Amino acid sequence: MSLKVELSHRFGTFALDASFEAPQGVTVLFGRSGSGKTTIVNAVAGLLRPDTGRIAVGERVLFDSTRRVWLPTHRRRLGYIFQDARLFPHLTVRQNLAYGRWFAQKAGRSEDSARVIEMLGIGALLDRRPGALSGGERQRVAIGRALLAQPQLILADEPLAALDEERKSEILPYFERLRDETSVPILYVSHSPAEVARLATSVVALQDGRVARQGSATEVLGDPKVTPLGPGGAGAVLETTVATHHPDGLTELQAGGVQLLVPQVQRPPGAHVRVHVEAQDVMLAIRRPEGISALNVLPARILALRIGDGPGALVQLDVGGNLLLARVTRRSATVLGLRTGQEVFAVLKAVSVAKDGIAGRGILPR
Repeated sequence: MSLKVELSHRFGTFALDASFEAPQGVTVLFGRSGSGKTTIVNAVAGLLRPDTGRIAVGERVLFDSTRRVWLPTHRRRLGYIFQDARLFPHLTVRQNLAYGRWFAQKAGRSEDSARVIEMLGIGALLDRRPGALSGGERQRVAIGRALLAQPQLILADEPLAALDEERKSEILPYFERLRDETSVPILYVSHSPAEVARLATSVVALQDGRVARQGSATEVLGDPKVTPLGPGGAGAVLETTVATHHPDGLTELQAGGVQLLVPQVQRPPGAHVRVHVEAQDVMLAIRRPEGISALNVLPARILALRIGDGPGALVQLDVGGNLLLARVTRRSATVLGLRTGQEVFAVLKAVSVAKDGIAGRGILPR
């Protein structure tokens, strides 16, 4: 089952005109504030009636301006996860979950509560009230409540934005598991490249109310022409395999035959791992450097060079069949004589790869 969206809507001087398809898994609406992400989610939820367009989940039409179809929110069979958990403070966790299950019963369907509780690790919280939970625990309960409503689609509007980095690290693995173990499409709003890299089955990059590009996280984040957060937020995703773990706390990954050392990854050899690398952390050299502290010196070939209006430049690289971006100054690009097709070396410190930018299937906190 997939979600199909075609929308046109105007707010004063802002015009939204977006069309995309969200397949099973996590489709991330990615872009800076004001690009139209939340407007799209609210339209899908029935909280906003667009000027024109069509929204359908599978064969079920939620909105069609031509046919004058408009289902109210309570009939759309959606689960909505907000930035703040929005749990009922006077109810226990068990009762909050039962509220979500009530909607499933109304729809004539039921869900295995035990499976959801186990998946989210909230069994020990059932008799507590929201005020006695951490931010991460509350958000896990909110995910459970949305899932127990047996939705045909889950909407998540920047669900980690209100959490600190520690709580985000706690919650991300549960969204990964939700993606991998349920068949419900998830439309996820974010302006965090690390979240996109970890969670996205597909990415819809939005700029000024338009879809700049849609595709996999590797394709979208690795495209120097698509920078929804501006050049300073550019980065790419490498698809790698765990080769071995070293006793000094580093994990060796293989990316198309190229070795990459990163902080230890809790995955066995042979496991598939995605790695998010920020463009600003990649240096370029036209000859293999020696006597440096950076452990990753990767042979690469320049695929594209994008010179901006300011002092910076984005360089798209082929590293073992993976796309990598490097952000350098225009002066450096000129001095090095960088050009398309040139063989260079990408230099990356192992510690530059943040742990929240490394993800595999089903990684849960220890």
